[in-house]
Amino acid sequence: MGGQTLSSTVLLFTLLASTTNAASDPPRPRGVGPEFAKFYKDPDTFTCISNPSIKLDIARLNDDYCDCPDGSDEPGTSACSYISPLSPPQPSRREPGSFDETLALPGFYCKNKGHMPSYIPFTSVNDGKCDYELCCDGSDEYEGVGGVKCPDQCATIGKEWRKQDDARQKSLNNARQKRKELVAESGRLRKEVEDRISTLKAQIEGQTKKVDALTKSLAEIERAEKGKVVKGAGKGGKVTVLASLAKERIQELTDNVERVRRERDAAKGRIDELEGMLKRFKEEYNPNFNDEGVKRAVKAWEDYAAQDWPGPDAARDRDLDEILKPDSENAIKWEEFETVEESDVDVLYQFENYLPESVRSWVDAKLRDLRVTLIENGILANPNTDSPESKAVTDAKAQLDSATRELNNDKTELTKHEEDLTKDYGPDSIFRALNGRCVNQDSGEYTYEHCFLSKTTQKPKKGGAHTGMGNFARIEIVTVDETLPADGRGLGSGERIALKYENGQHCWNGPNRSTTVILACAENDEIWKIVEEEKCVYRMEVGTPAVCQVEVKKPDVPEHNEL
Repeated sequence: MGGQTLSSTVLLFTLLASTTNAASDPPRPRGVGPEFAKFYKDPDTFTCISNPSIKLDIARLNDDYCDCPDGSDEPGTSACSYISPLSPPQPSRREPGSFDETLALPGFYCKNKGHMPSYIPFTSVNDGKCDYELCCDGSDEYEGVGGVKCPDQCATIGKEWRKQDDARQKSLNNARQKRKELVAESGRLRKEVEDRISTLKAQIEGQTKKVDALTKSLAEIERAEKGKVVKGAGKGGKVTVLASLAKERIQELTDNVERVRRERDAAKGRIDELEGMLKRFKEEYNPNFNDEGVKRAVKAWEDYAAQDWPGPDAARDRDLDEILKPDSENAIKWEEFETVEESDVDVLYQFENYLPESVRSWVDAKLRDLRVTLIENGILANPNTDSPESKAVTDAKAQLDSATRELNNDKTELTKHEEDLTKDYGPDSIFRALNGRCVNQDSGEYTYEHCFLSKTTQKPKKGGAHTGMGNFARIEIVTVDETLPADGRGLGSGERIALKYENGQHCWNGPNRSTTVILACAENDEIWKIVEEEKCVYRMEVGTPAVCQVEVKKPDVPEHNEL
């Protein structure tokens, strides 16, 4: 509201100054804008603006003949339109280089009372067309060429424009409020990242200490395990223990062989009995008795009896009997292993059993340290080299691996968040709040999608694979110069923020797809326009409240705001 009041006050002073000047200054020639009025004040002589050495009688102004090389003597006609860049190039009418032949005036000035004044190209003056978009008062067609008359429409057009401008201003205010909310959201998200970084640093410090402690513990457990001496359970050494275990296992296998042998003999007896019954059935049945079931049974028995079944192997049974006899020559003599004499080392380690508990623990620790020292210096062989790890070592390694994984995960996450804090998120880090948010727009056979700071995608409506049009690369500033449409959904002119998306899907016989997304102020996130400027190089115009800025208007130059 304060900005609108200031603009209204300035506009009022401007109108009062214009009225005062109008009362004291001579009227301007047709087509001359107020900023060029100072060149047309002399009532008798006119001096060409860009070529002051050329002076003309005032009667030669707007006489439909171009006398000044810069066209300044014909502000209200199209006589000098050939100088305009809109006209086809023509050869110079004077010696080249002698005068400045650059068009001095921007165009024909339309006062457009009731609306905004503006300039139109000299090529449009008296061309038989009503150019209401720029000259709503119809003053550019004052000669009525071809009977064309252009009534003054500025009151209607100005009223409609002000109505649209009010809507644009309202939308602009809403957009600015949304931008404030986005800035606040961005700040909150950044605070979350900063808090997470603090938490991760504390976790990493604790995890590092835990990993160091577990590493030290694993080394101590491995050293202790390396010094252990394998002793027998009760009397005897390692061989005695192994022999005892093997004896139990072989006895178990022997018992099972005996059981299987008994079951085999029982099954053989039943088979012999069944074969005898079938044999008698075949010999005693009446072949003249017409029973198909009996005939099939007899035929099946004949086929079975005709097969060459292996008979019993008496030699193998005798060998099995010999092996299973405990006093057989082939049986294992367990007493030879169970009566292994103890070595001097075994006896040495057993003497500690006769010591008090406190002394025994001290001696055991000293002997273990001595053994480890001898192993580490290569004096004594390591008995645990080929043996599997003990449960104590396995558990210690598992705990260390788990703690190390947690530590590495925390470090990776910390690096990601620290990089995020240094990433460019645009002015006020505004795009942090939009990161990953997507907006879609239907266009012909495709739907286009733009995901802020992520990617751009082309999706066919009739099915098929999506086409990646680029992945986010960086934020840039570009300059645009376009006419802003009445609804404000366009880029306008000036510097704009652009998001570059590169290295998209490869284009057949061309480059990887890329997209430049140019942003302009809008109340909502929306895609306005998509064009393919070159092969597989796209330009996307997107509206968003993220780029809406509060701007101070210059009172002496009418301007459209972005909406």
